[in-house]
Amino acid sequence: MNPRRKKRLFTVVAVIFGIGSAVGLTLYALQENINLFYTPSELIAGKGENKEKPQIGQKLRIGGMVVPGSVVRDEASLDVEFKLIDTGPMVTIRYEGILPDLFREGQGIVAQGTLVEPNVVEAFEVLAKHDEEYMPSEVAEAVKGIKHEKPKYNLNNEG
Repeated sequence: MNPRRKKRLFTVVAVIFGIGSAVGLTLYALQENINLFYTPSELIAGKGENKEKPQIGQKLRIGGMVVPGSVVRDEASLDVEFKLIDTGPMVTIRYEGILPDLFREGQGIVAQGTLVEPNVVEAFEVLAKHDEEYMPSEVAEAVKGIKHEKPKYNLNNEG
């Protein structure tokens, strides 16, 4: 093999190795940021045909309705614990921070966090839906058949 072909071969191998390394490092970096969406029923019973359950420590998103009467606030800190339900079992969500203004019992929410026990999620973000018309398709499919409860009080202190 003449030197010119060796140089071309080396260049092609180096480019392929470089692209492969870049793709591998990108996939490794994205692995930490992949959040799968679950409903409370899917979290407990498993998701899909294989009934795959998330592992303890896995980051995930979970959506459902806040169970009325389940919100427990710590008086000394910003810790909040509440139950989430769809059509099956309940899941406990723990959150430290200020909840969104639209957060209410009986309202649909999506929480992002880490699974700490088979039925407990330690949330780092809680999102409340903003109106009656729009709902993400994942949440809409998950909460079909659940009755929406309007808040019992008015935020504007009317009535």
